[in-house]
This record gives sequence, structure tokens and C-alpha cells, in this order.
Amino acid sequence: MTPGALPPPFAGFSAQELTRRRGALDAVMQQEGVDHVLLYGANRSGSAVSWLTQWPVTREAHVLVTRGEPDVLLVSFYNHVPEARRRAPAADVRFAGDDPAGNLAELLRARGGEGRPVGFVGSLPYDQYAVLAEGRRLVDLSRAHTRLRMRKSDEEVRALRHAATLTDAAAAALVGGPLVGCTEHELTARIEQAYVSGGGMHHIHYVGVTPMSAPDRSVPAQWPSSRRVTAGDLLTFELSAAVAPEYSGQLLRSVTVAAEPSAQVQRLHEVAEAALDAVAARLRPGVHAEELVEAAGVIEDAGFTTVDDLVHGFGGGYLPPVIGSRSRAIRPTPDVTLEAGMTLVVQPNVATPDGRLGVQTGELLLVTAEGAERLHSFPRGLVRAA
Repeated sequence: MTPGALPPPFAGFSAQELTRRRGALDAVMQQEGVDHVLLYGANRSGSAVSWLTQWPVTREAHVLVTRGEPDVLLVSFYNHVPEARRRAPAADVRFAGDDPAGNLAELLRARGGEGRPVGFVGSLPYDQYAVLAEGRRLVDLSRAHTRLRMRKSDEEVRALRHAATLTDAAAAALVGGPLVGCTEHELTARIEQAYVSGGGMHHIHYVGVTPMSAPDRSVPAQWPSSRRVTAGDLLTFELSAAVAPEYSGQLLRSVTVAAEPSAQVQRLHEVAEAALDAVAARLRPGVHAEELVEAAGVIEDAGFTTVDDLVHGFGGGYLPPVIGSRSRAIRPTPDVTLEAGMTLVVQPNVATPDGRLGVQTGELLLVTAEGAERLHSFPRGLVRAA
């Protein structure tokens, strides 16, 4: 498999899309009776911050949103301020200093936020929460923000399609070259080169290698090792290349290396494909999350289980509904009903009950009125590679 031509690098979201997001947040603020909201993010995972401003959070960032006022973005490292101003031109970007919570409290006082409830989104550190809670009630709007992320706009769907294309290119590069003799580190370098050269950003790339004759793992590893691939191995992967923070594809596959699949691998993958088809067939508006668990019952009927999520929302964050299979519920099945515009990863990681062998299959899908739509083009099924 040879990677195809990649599209031009993602140019970012339009001013109209960012205005839409600000309007959606304003509506939540009005509903909750707050005039100010603090958004917090740290270590490149502050999705509320990047969603509103396009600043990919580095060490730490805060945004003060006040109805009728420009947003103030506080950036933790002084040398990151110039780039933040380029990426978030609509915000008033400032250096956060050594006491960002104190600076935010001063901004709130200047904007009339003293003694009034203030919303917040994100996992504020306790010491900062304590400073900001002095003289005002803080209202957690994180769940309300998550609800804004679950249905995608047309621009968000286009971004996810672009990210899926880069993810597919990474998968094609991984299995398109020789595998035998490569370390997992070398495979990771091959994956990254494929999408970074096309303007993509890192999200995740998990790879697992185990002998089919003596397997010892059921899911890909989150960190690569120096183990070398040999003929007769099973390679599983979960790849996500992004075009913007939190906007990535997600592709999961299983690869037999220089050998036909063992009978056990073949059977596991047949069940995984059946579960994928059954769940994907139910991705329609009005379907409850519990119906997706029921659809995947073929896994337990065959005597197998799962290790990873069966389904999770994706695109703009790790979103509801997060669902486990019948034999391995992560938590109680959420009371979520599907709507058009949601994007979900369906990924039945079918594994033996002892956890020594498992397969991966699945990808990011869009819920439409007509059913599930693939955002990826990488071929489905068990991959055979040299």
C-alpha cells in the first residue's frame, strides 16, 4: 500500500466558525445566569481553550470570556505569547505571569465580576480555584461545554475528514514498508513522518506487536519498545493524526506479518468485524447508547470479551457516549441518544478472556440521517503485510 497524495495543510477554522462557537457559549452563559466564564487548559489538552481561540495549549492557558467584551487569553510562558497572538488574533493575548489566578481575579473585578457567579470550564488546579472562589460562586460548566462539542458543524466535519486522510496515510506508510526486523520505535517514526510532512499534528499512535503462536498482549501499547518485528507476529495499531488540537481521525486495524493469520486470530477478527458491522448499522439519530451495547453482543456470544472502549464520541475531545461491551462495562451505559452530526469511533477490540490476545478494528464515523458515514478510506478488514 502506497500513501496517496495528501491535501494541502489545514488552514484553520474560519472567523465565522469561531463566531459560531462564541455564540454557542454565550447562549450557555445566558441559560446559566453568568456573565463571565473562565476556560482552563494545560499540557496541550485544554480543549475548551483551543476550541474558542485556536491556541493549542502548551504548559497552561486561561481564557476569560465576558459577555459583550473581548476574550482575554493568558499564556503561561512569555516566549509563547507571540505565537499565541498569531494563532488567536481575536483575543487579547497576555502573559499569565506567576499568579494567573490572581490576575484573573483582578480582571473579573475590573469587569464587574465581584460577588457574582462565574462559570468555569476545565480542571482548574485547587490553589487557583481557591483564589477565584474568594468573594464569588464558581459554576462548573464543563458538561455544558461538552454538549456543545458533541454535534459537529460543517467546518468541523471537513476538518475531521482532512484528519482522517492524514491518519489513513500514516496507516498506509506503516504497513506499506517492510515490517520484519523493524523496532516499534522505527515503526513509530514511519507513522509520524507520513502525517507531519503533510502538516499534521500528533494525537496518538499506539502500536502492539506479539507472536501469533505465543501471544502476550490484547491491545496496542501506548509507548513503543525496542522489540523487533518477526515473521508470524500480529501487529495491532490505533492511529490518530490531527489537523488542529482535538480534531483528529482515528483508525484501528490488525496486521499479520509475513504469515497467514492463526486460527485464533482469524476467529477473533471475524467476530470483531461482525460487531463493527452490527454497531455501525445502528448509528442513526434517535438510537440510544444501550442499543449499541446490545448490537455488539456477538462478542460475548462467541465467548470473547473486550479490553478497550466499544464506542466513544470523538472529534473536539473524548466525548460521550463512552460505552463498554456487555462483559466489560467501563461505567453504567450513559443516557445518550444519537443525533445527526455526532462523530463516534466504533472499535470492537475483541480479546480472549485471559487477555493474552486481541485484535483491533474500527474507525471514526459520522452519524447522518441516512446512517453511519465513513470519514476514512483505508481498507477495512484484516491486513496482511510483509
